[in-house]
Amino acid sequence: MIHVAQDAAEWYKKELELTEGQAVRFFPRYSAGGHVHPGFSLGIDTAEPKKPGLSATVGGILFYMEDQDLWYLDGYDLKVSYDAEADDIVYEYVQ
Repeated sequence: MIHVAQDAAEWYKKELELTEGQAVRFFPRYSAGGHVHPGFSLGIDTAEPKKPGLSATVGGILFYMEDQDLWYLDGYDLKVSYDAEADDIVYEYVQ
């Protein structure tokens, strides 16, 4: 499951200059760090879905992960929240 808090959706809308009806894709990317899989971290893109495996619509924005990328969340739910003090997004992987 993907859970996106309302204030997190508003942050994405502001930072990525999104309007209702647009989409944010979460995907695994090569990285030096990684919480769930060493060597990978979560990336974002504003691409339209092709074959979404998980999705949630919040604040008029579709947040999703393509079916081919679901291995990254295997056994986890993705919780996306907003940290007002840091003015940034926080990703939490919940088993």
